[in-house]
Amino acid sequence: MDVITLPADKGRFFIYNLKESKQTPALKIAIIGGGPSALFMYKRLTESGRDNLIIDIYEKGNYLGAGMPYSSAGANDEHITNVSGNEIPEIFKTVSEWIGTVHKDTLRKFRIDAREFNEYKTLPRLLFGQYLSDQFKLMLKQGDKKGLITNIHFNSIVTDIADVPGKETVEIFVEDKLAGSYDKVIICTGHLWPHKHEGEVPGYYDSPYPPSKLNFSSDHQIAIRGSSLTAIDAIRTLARNNGEFENDGSGNLVYHVNPETPGFGIVMHSRNGMLPALRFHLDDSHQGKGTVLDHTEISAVRKANDGFLPLDYVFERNFRAGIREKDPEFYEQIRDLSLEEFVEKMMELRERLDPFLLLAAEYSEAAKSIKRRESVYWKEMLGVLSFTMNYPAKYFSAEDMIRLQRVLMPLISIVIAYIPQSSAAEMLAMHKAGCLDIVAVGRDSYTEPGENGGANYHYTDESGKQQKKSFQTFIDCIGQPHLSFEELPFPSLAANNTVSRARLYFRKQSAAQKEMRGGNDKVRQDKDGKYYLIVPGISINDSFQAVDEYNALNERIYVMAVPFIGGFNPDYSGLDFGEAASAAIVKALFNNVYES
Repeated sequence: MDVITLPADKGRFFIYNLKESKQTPALKIAIIGGGPSALFMYKRLTESGRDNLIIDIYEKGNYLGAGMPYSSAGANDEHITNVSGNEIPEIFKTVSEWIGTVHKDTLRKFRIDAREFNEYKTLPRLLFGQYLSDQFKLMLKQGDKKGLITNIHFNSIVTDIADVPGKETVEIFVEDKLAGSYDKVIICTGHLWPHKHEGEVPGYYDSPYPPSKLNFSSDHQIAIRGSSLTAIDAIRTLARNNGEFENDGSGNLVYHVNPETPGFGIVMHSRNGMLPALRFHLDDSHQGKGTVLDHTEISAVRKANDGFLPLDYVFERNFRAGIREKDPEFYEQIRDLSLEEFVEKMMELRERLDPFLLLAAEYSEAAKSIKRRESVYWKEMLGVLSFTMNYPAKYFSAEDMIRLQRVLMPLISIVIAYIPQSSAAEMLAMHKAGCLDIVAVGRDSYTEPGENGGANYHYTDESGKQQKKSFQTFIDCIGQPHLSFEELPFPSLAANNTVSRARLYFRKQSAAQKEMRGGNDKVRQDKDGKYYLIVPGISINDSFQAVDEYNALNERIYVMAVPFIGGFNPDYSGLDFGEAASAAIVKALFNNVYES
């Protein structure tokens, strides 16, 4: 690639492609963030056929591709991906092809034999981060060949983004100083973990990231909020710092606590007291990308339903119809069940069984599924439903969004966590050793910092009794939260009304009033007296363009940073999300250019 590296300036350095644009005027595009979403966005731009693009990528770290989950910011050596090579969207080289190019010392470190590796295996997250970083380098070379001018700004934290309608440009500020003006800006900032008490209250952690901060010994029980993949990340790190795993010679994993920390233990606190389900073989490794509702169908259904897309329609279309085709026997069991009845049926078994007994049973089921390459269809179709409803969710009524949040998402979040087999084996070993347990805490649970550090956990137990438990160490592990409008880290976007709060209107006034009587403070009325529900983040359209309070789209600013669009995109679909969102953005981006 025809580049030069300039000397560092206040911790920041730039790589510039020296070629000149072949066409004028050039379109200047800024990508904020250099992780997996940015990788897919850049890939789309290289494939667009345009050679008059000047692309600036602003990355707060010192390399591209990995983002938070696949770098030291989100992983240690012990952390594993929850997707296999065949489930990863096409980038440049497949994981199987890439493994053959990795230095043997690196493979040895992660105990990988390239000769035995195949596309159905998972990777350590840090190694997968190297894969993504290498793919980004290949994409940069591809962009160079196609005439794109790419400027990469490492160690650059974007502190503000300001739209300038009069000039039809957007200004980017790095460390509060103007860094450049652009025709288009695409926000790909990825995960964000707000700090509330960490750093001020000893033993209180707002998240387990970066996991290096959990490299400590503990001779007492540690409280973890949540039982998601985020919680499992924390468990794997804490386990290694307070004990060790070994095989007992019969193929079973055993955990031994260090003699120095005999009191070590972890207690997970979950709303429903359940553990997430394991990875299994997927027949459709890309989770129903071909089944996403198209605009024509959505428009027709909305026209027949007062402008709303019913959740029940999506449930029938993207879940039950697939079950009917793939697993007729299971379909007969659920064909006449409402969405609520289906969730209740699926949850009933999980609620009845001890969570670790169920984990052991699912461990065997998942191992059999992977070995035989046979799917567990109802779980696979639930993953498809999660992916396909993500994009039209902005057309749900407020009533349906509440049903989604309260009824369906708790089941989805458990079933499609896809925790790796190795994580489940370690959790079972720790539980057998008396070092890991889980308690159900209900929807009304909360924590507060302890007087001497750590946290007090308040909850109602399964017998209805109020509990207050104190822990010297507390780690919030509920996963990436949907962030509010107020938490958007680019103040000018809100101050200048460039973006607006995400909200969904109620279809029935009576439903809104019922929510208000029940204490839902997110229900409001507009100036015309119509009721709406405030949902997390900002408003976007189908092309991920920012939308202001007058429902006018902004053709200059695109948002695919999932923490800030959680109200309209309620599920996080990882790499699949990045691939799909980037396709919608690039289509709108160039259509708008040529229309204007």
